[in-house]
Amino acid sequence: MYFLIIVLIIICIALGLFVLIQNPKGGGLATGGAGSNMFGVQRTGDVLEKGTWILLTLIVVLTLSITTIAKSGGSSASSGSGSKLQEQLDKTPTPSPIGGAMQAPSNAAPANAAPADSAKK
Repeated sequence: MYFLIIVLIIICIALGLFVLIQNPKGGGLATGGAGSNMFGVQRTGDVLEKGTWILLTLIVVLTLSITTIAKSGGSSASSGSGSKLQEQLDKTPTPSPIGGAMQAPSNAAPANAAPADSAKK
């Protein structure tokens, strides 16, 4: 799974470079769009545009596959830490449905109980 994440980061960087390299299409505030068709620049723009779409598709596919692997518990390291996290969540007290006070865990002593040593005195 870590390999897929590293590949995804590399593809994201490449997509950013592809977008920055491209010339504007001549719409909006850009001027001089007629000059971009001279000397084969149009063909380079087509290659960069196709590359951008391919990289975007790869990002979507990799993101969905990483999400699927993570939800199914693909790596033993992530599933092991998930069980420890679940144990911690089970130990924490939960709010009471009435009044919002915290419930004590079932194995804890009541708050008003006196220690055994003070009862002997």
